[in-house]
Amino acid sequence: MQITRLALRQMTRQIRLQRMYSAAAATATAAPAENLVPPVPEGVAKPPNPKLDSIVNNIAALNLLEVAELSTLLKQKLNLPETAFAPQIAVGGPARAASADDEEEAAPKKVQTSFTVKLVKFDEKQKVALIKEVKTLLEGMNLVQAKKFVESAPTIVKGDLPKDEAEKLKEALTKAGAVIEIE
Repeated sequence: MQITRLALRQMTRQIRLQRMYSAAAATATAAPAENLVPPVPEGVAKPPNPKLDSIVNNIAALNLLEVAELSTLLKQKLNLPETAFAPQIAVGGPARAASADDEEEAAPKKVQTSFTVKLVKFDEKQKVALIKEVKTLLEGMNLVQAKKFVESAPTIVKGDLPKDEAEKLKEALTKAGAVIEIE
């Protein structure tokens, strides 16, 4: 049996890798078992970190004055801004009922900024002109798609348009024989 140089190299490489991995596995198994922590099964609460557990117990044992002092010390240590926290506590009777005028003044009136142009119906006599107009106004639409679009009325032509663009679109489609609504 004759072995080529290439086959010999491959065999020696495989033997070297096997020895290397077996040596690494032997050292890994030789590690002390006390350093290894078994994984916590799912659904079981993770045991608390002893260091954090002692901190929590110490904080829980503090009185209110000590907690306030701890808070200021932590703010200084962590460079946090001094913000006043005033919880809203209802003391006394119910608050006065706000009148309708107060509510109107407090709530700003919403101004519609985006409009939707809707094709409600069309004139059958001007159907061809409307299809051509829809094809030119709506990008990426061929003649067949424009025909199906017009015949599927009522349908939304375009949405989220500013008022002036919606008015221009309505005017162009109305001239072509469509009944248009702007919502």
